[in-house]
Amino acid sequence: MTTAIKPIFFLISTLLYFSSFSQLKTVYDFQKDDSVLKKAYYGQALENKNKLISSLKEYKKDYQEIYNARFKEVADLLQSSRSVTDQQAHNYLQAVLKKIVEANPELKAKEVRLIFSRDWWPNAYSMGEGTLTVNAGLMVFLDNEAELVYVICHELSHYYLEHSDRAIKKNVETYNSPAFQEELKRLSKQEYGANKQLEAMLKKFAFSSRQHSRENESEADMQAFIFMKKTGYDCNAITTCLQLLDSIDEKFLYKPVDVEQAFNFSAYPFKKKWIQKESSIFSAMKNDESPLTKKEKDSLKTHPDCSIRIAKLKDQISKENVGKKFIVDETLFQKLKKDFFIELTEEQFDRKNMSRNLYYSLQILQSGENTPFAVLSIARCLNYIYDSQKDHQVGTVTDKETRGYPEDYNLLLRMLDKLRLEEIANLNYNFCIKYEGQLSLYKGFNEELQKARKNKSLY
Repeated sequence: MTTAIKPIFFLISTLLYFSSFSQLKTVYDFQKDDSVLKKAYYGQALENKNKLISSLKEYKKDYQEIYNARFKEVADLLQSSRSVTDQQAHNYLQAVLKKIVEANPELKAKEVRLIFSRDWWPNAYSMGEGTLTVNAGLMVFLDNEAELVYVICHELSHYYLEHSDRAIKKNVETYNSPAFQEELKRLSKQEYGANKQLEAMLKKFAFSSRQHSRENESEADMQAFIFMKKTGYDCNAITTCLQLLDSIDEKFLYKPVDVEQAFNFSAYPFKKKWIQKESSIFSAMKNDESPLTKKEKDSLKTHPDCSIRIAKLKDQISKENVGKKFIVDETLFQKLKKDFFIELTEEQFDRKNMSRNLYYSLQILQSGENTPFAVLSIARCLNYIYDSQKDHQVGTVTDKETRGYPEDYNLLLRMLDKLRLEEIANLNYNFCIKYEGQLSLYKGFNEELQKARKNKSLY
C-alpha cells in the first residue's frame, strides 16, 4: 500500500510545483512589435534612398554620402527596439494621421512612415525622406490628442516644405563653391594657425545652418496651423503644446525621485554620505556646480525660441473657432501615455543606460502605479550595476553629473558614483526583501532576489 501511495504523492507534488510556476504573473504586458511592418518600412526607405542617388547629376559623391548617412539613421531606428510597431499603438497613430491627410489632400501624394519611438528625450522629428517620429518621451507629456496633431502637422510641414532637402542642397553647394574651396586650399598651405581658422570657418558655417533651421521652425509652425485648422481639432493646442515644449526640460511626469526614501531600510539605513557633495576644491576640479544662467538654460533647451514662435501665431490662432481636443480615441491616448513611460524605461535597460533606467523606475515606484514592474526593474538594474562595477565597467552604463540634468537625477548619479560593491549588494538585497511578499508570484523577481542574496553573501 505504501508503495502505491508514493507515486501518486510524487505526481501530485510535481503537478503543484509546475502549476505554481505556470501561474506566475507578468509585471507588465509589453507592446508587441510587428517585424513585418518594420521590414516593409525599411524596404520603402531603402528604395527611396536608392532612387535619390540614381537621379543625382552633380556633386554626386557629396550627396550620396549625406543620403547614405541619413538612411543609416533611419535604418538604425527601424531595425531596433526603439521603433514602435505594436498594432494598437501604431493603428492609433495612423488613425490620427488619416484625419490630417483627409483634411489636406495635398499630403496624399507624400510617402509617409509615421511611427512612435521608445526614445526618452521629449522630441519629434522628420528625417526628411518620409520617416516621421514621435518620441515616447514627448508623448507622455502631451495633454490631449489635439497637441499630438499639432506635433504631427509640424513634422509633416518640415517634410512637405522640403526643409531637409533644401538644407542638404544649400550645404553641398556652399561646400563646393569656389570661395569655400579656395579658402580651404589657402588654409591647407598655411603653416601656423590653419586649424584654428578652419575650425572658426566651419563653426560659422554650422551656425548659419542652425539659424536657417530656426527660421524653418517658424515656417513649419505656420504650415502646421494651415494643416491643423482644417481637421476639426482645437488649434489652441498649438499654443499649449509650445508652452509645454518651452519648459519641458524642467517638467516631471511623476514627482522627483527621493533616493533616501527609496533606499532606507531598518536593517540597512541610508547613508547621507552617498549623496553629499565633495569638498568645494574637489568639486570645482570635477565640474562647475554654479547655477545655469538664463542664456545657458536657453542654449541647452531641447526646444528653443518657443515664446517667439507662439507670438508669431497668436493672431491667427485667436481667429479660429475652438475645435475638439479628442476625435480618434481619448481613452487609448491616455493609456498609451502610461504605457509609453514603462516602454521608454525598459528601452533604457535594453540600451544599457542603467542610471536612467533606475531613475525612471524609481519615479514609477514612487507614483504607486505599476509597482511590480518598478520593483523588478530596480532590482534587475542594481544587479546589473553591481556586475558592471565588479568588472570595472560601471562608467559605461551610468551617466555622470551634469549641470543640465534635473537635481534629483544628479543626486542619484552622485550616489551611484560613490557606492562600493558591498553597499550596492546590501542595498539591493534589502530592497528585494522589502517587496518579497508582494512580488514572489511575479516572473523574474525571485531570480533577481537570488542574485542579490548571492552578492550580499560575499561580504
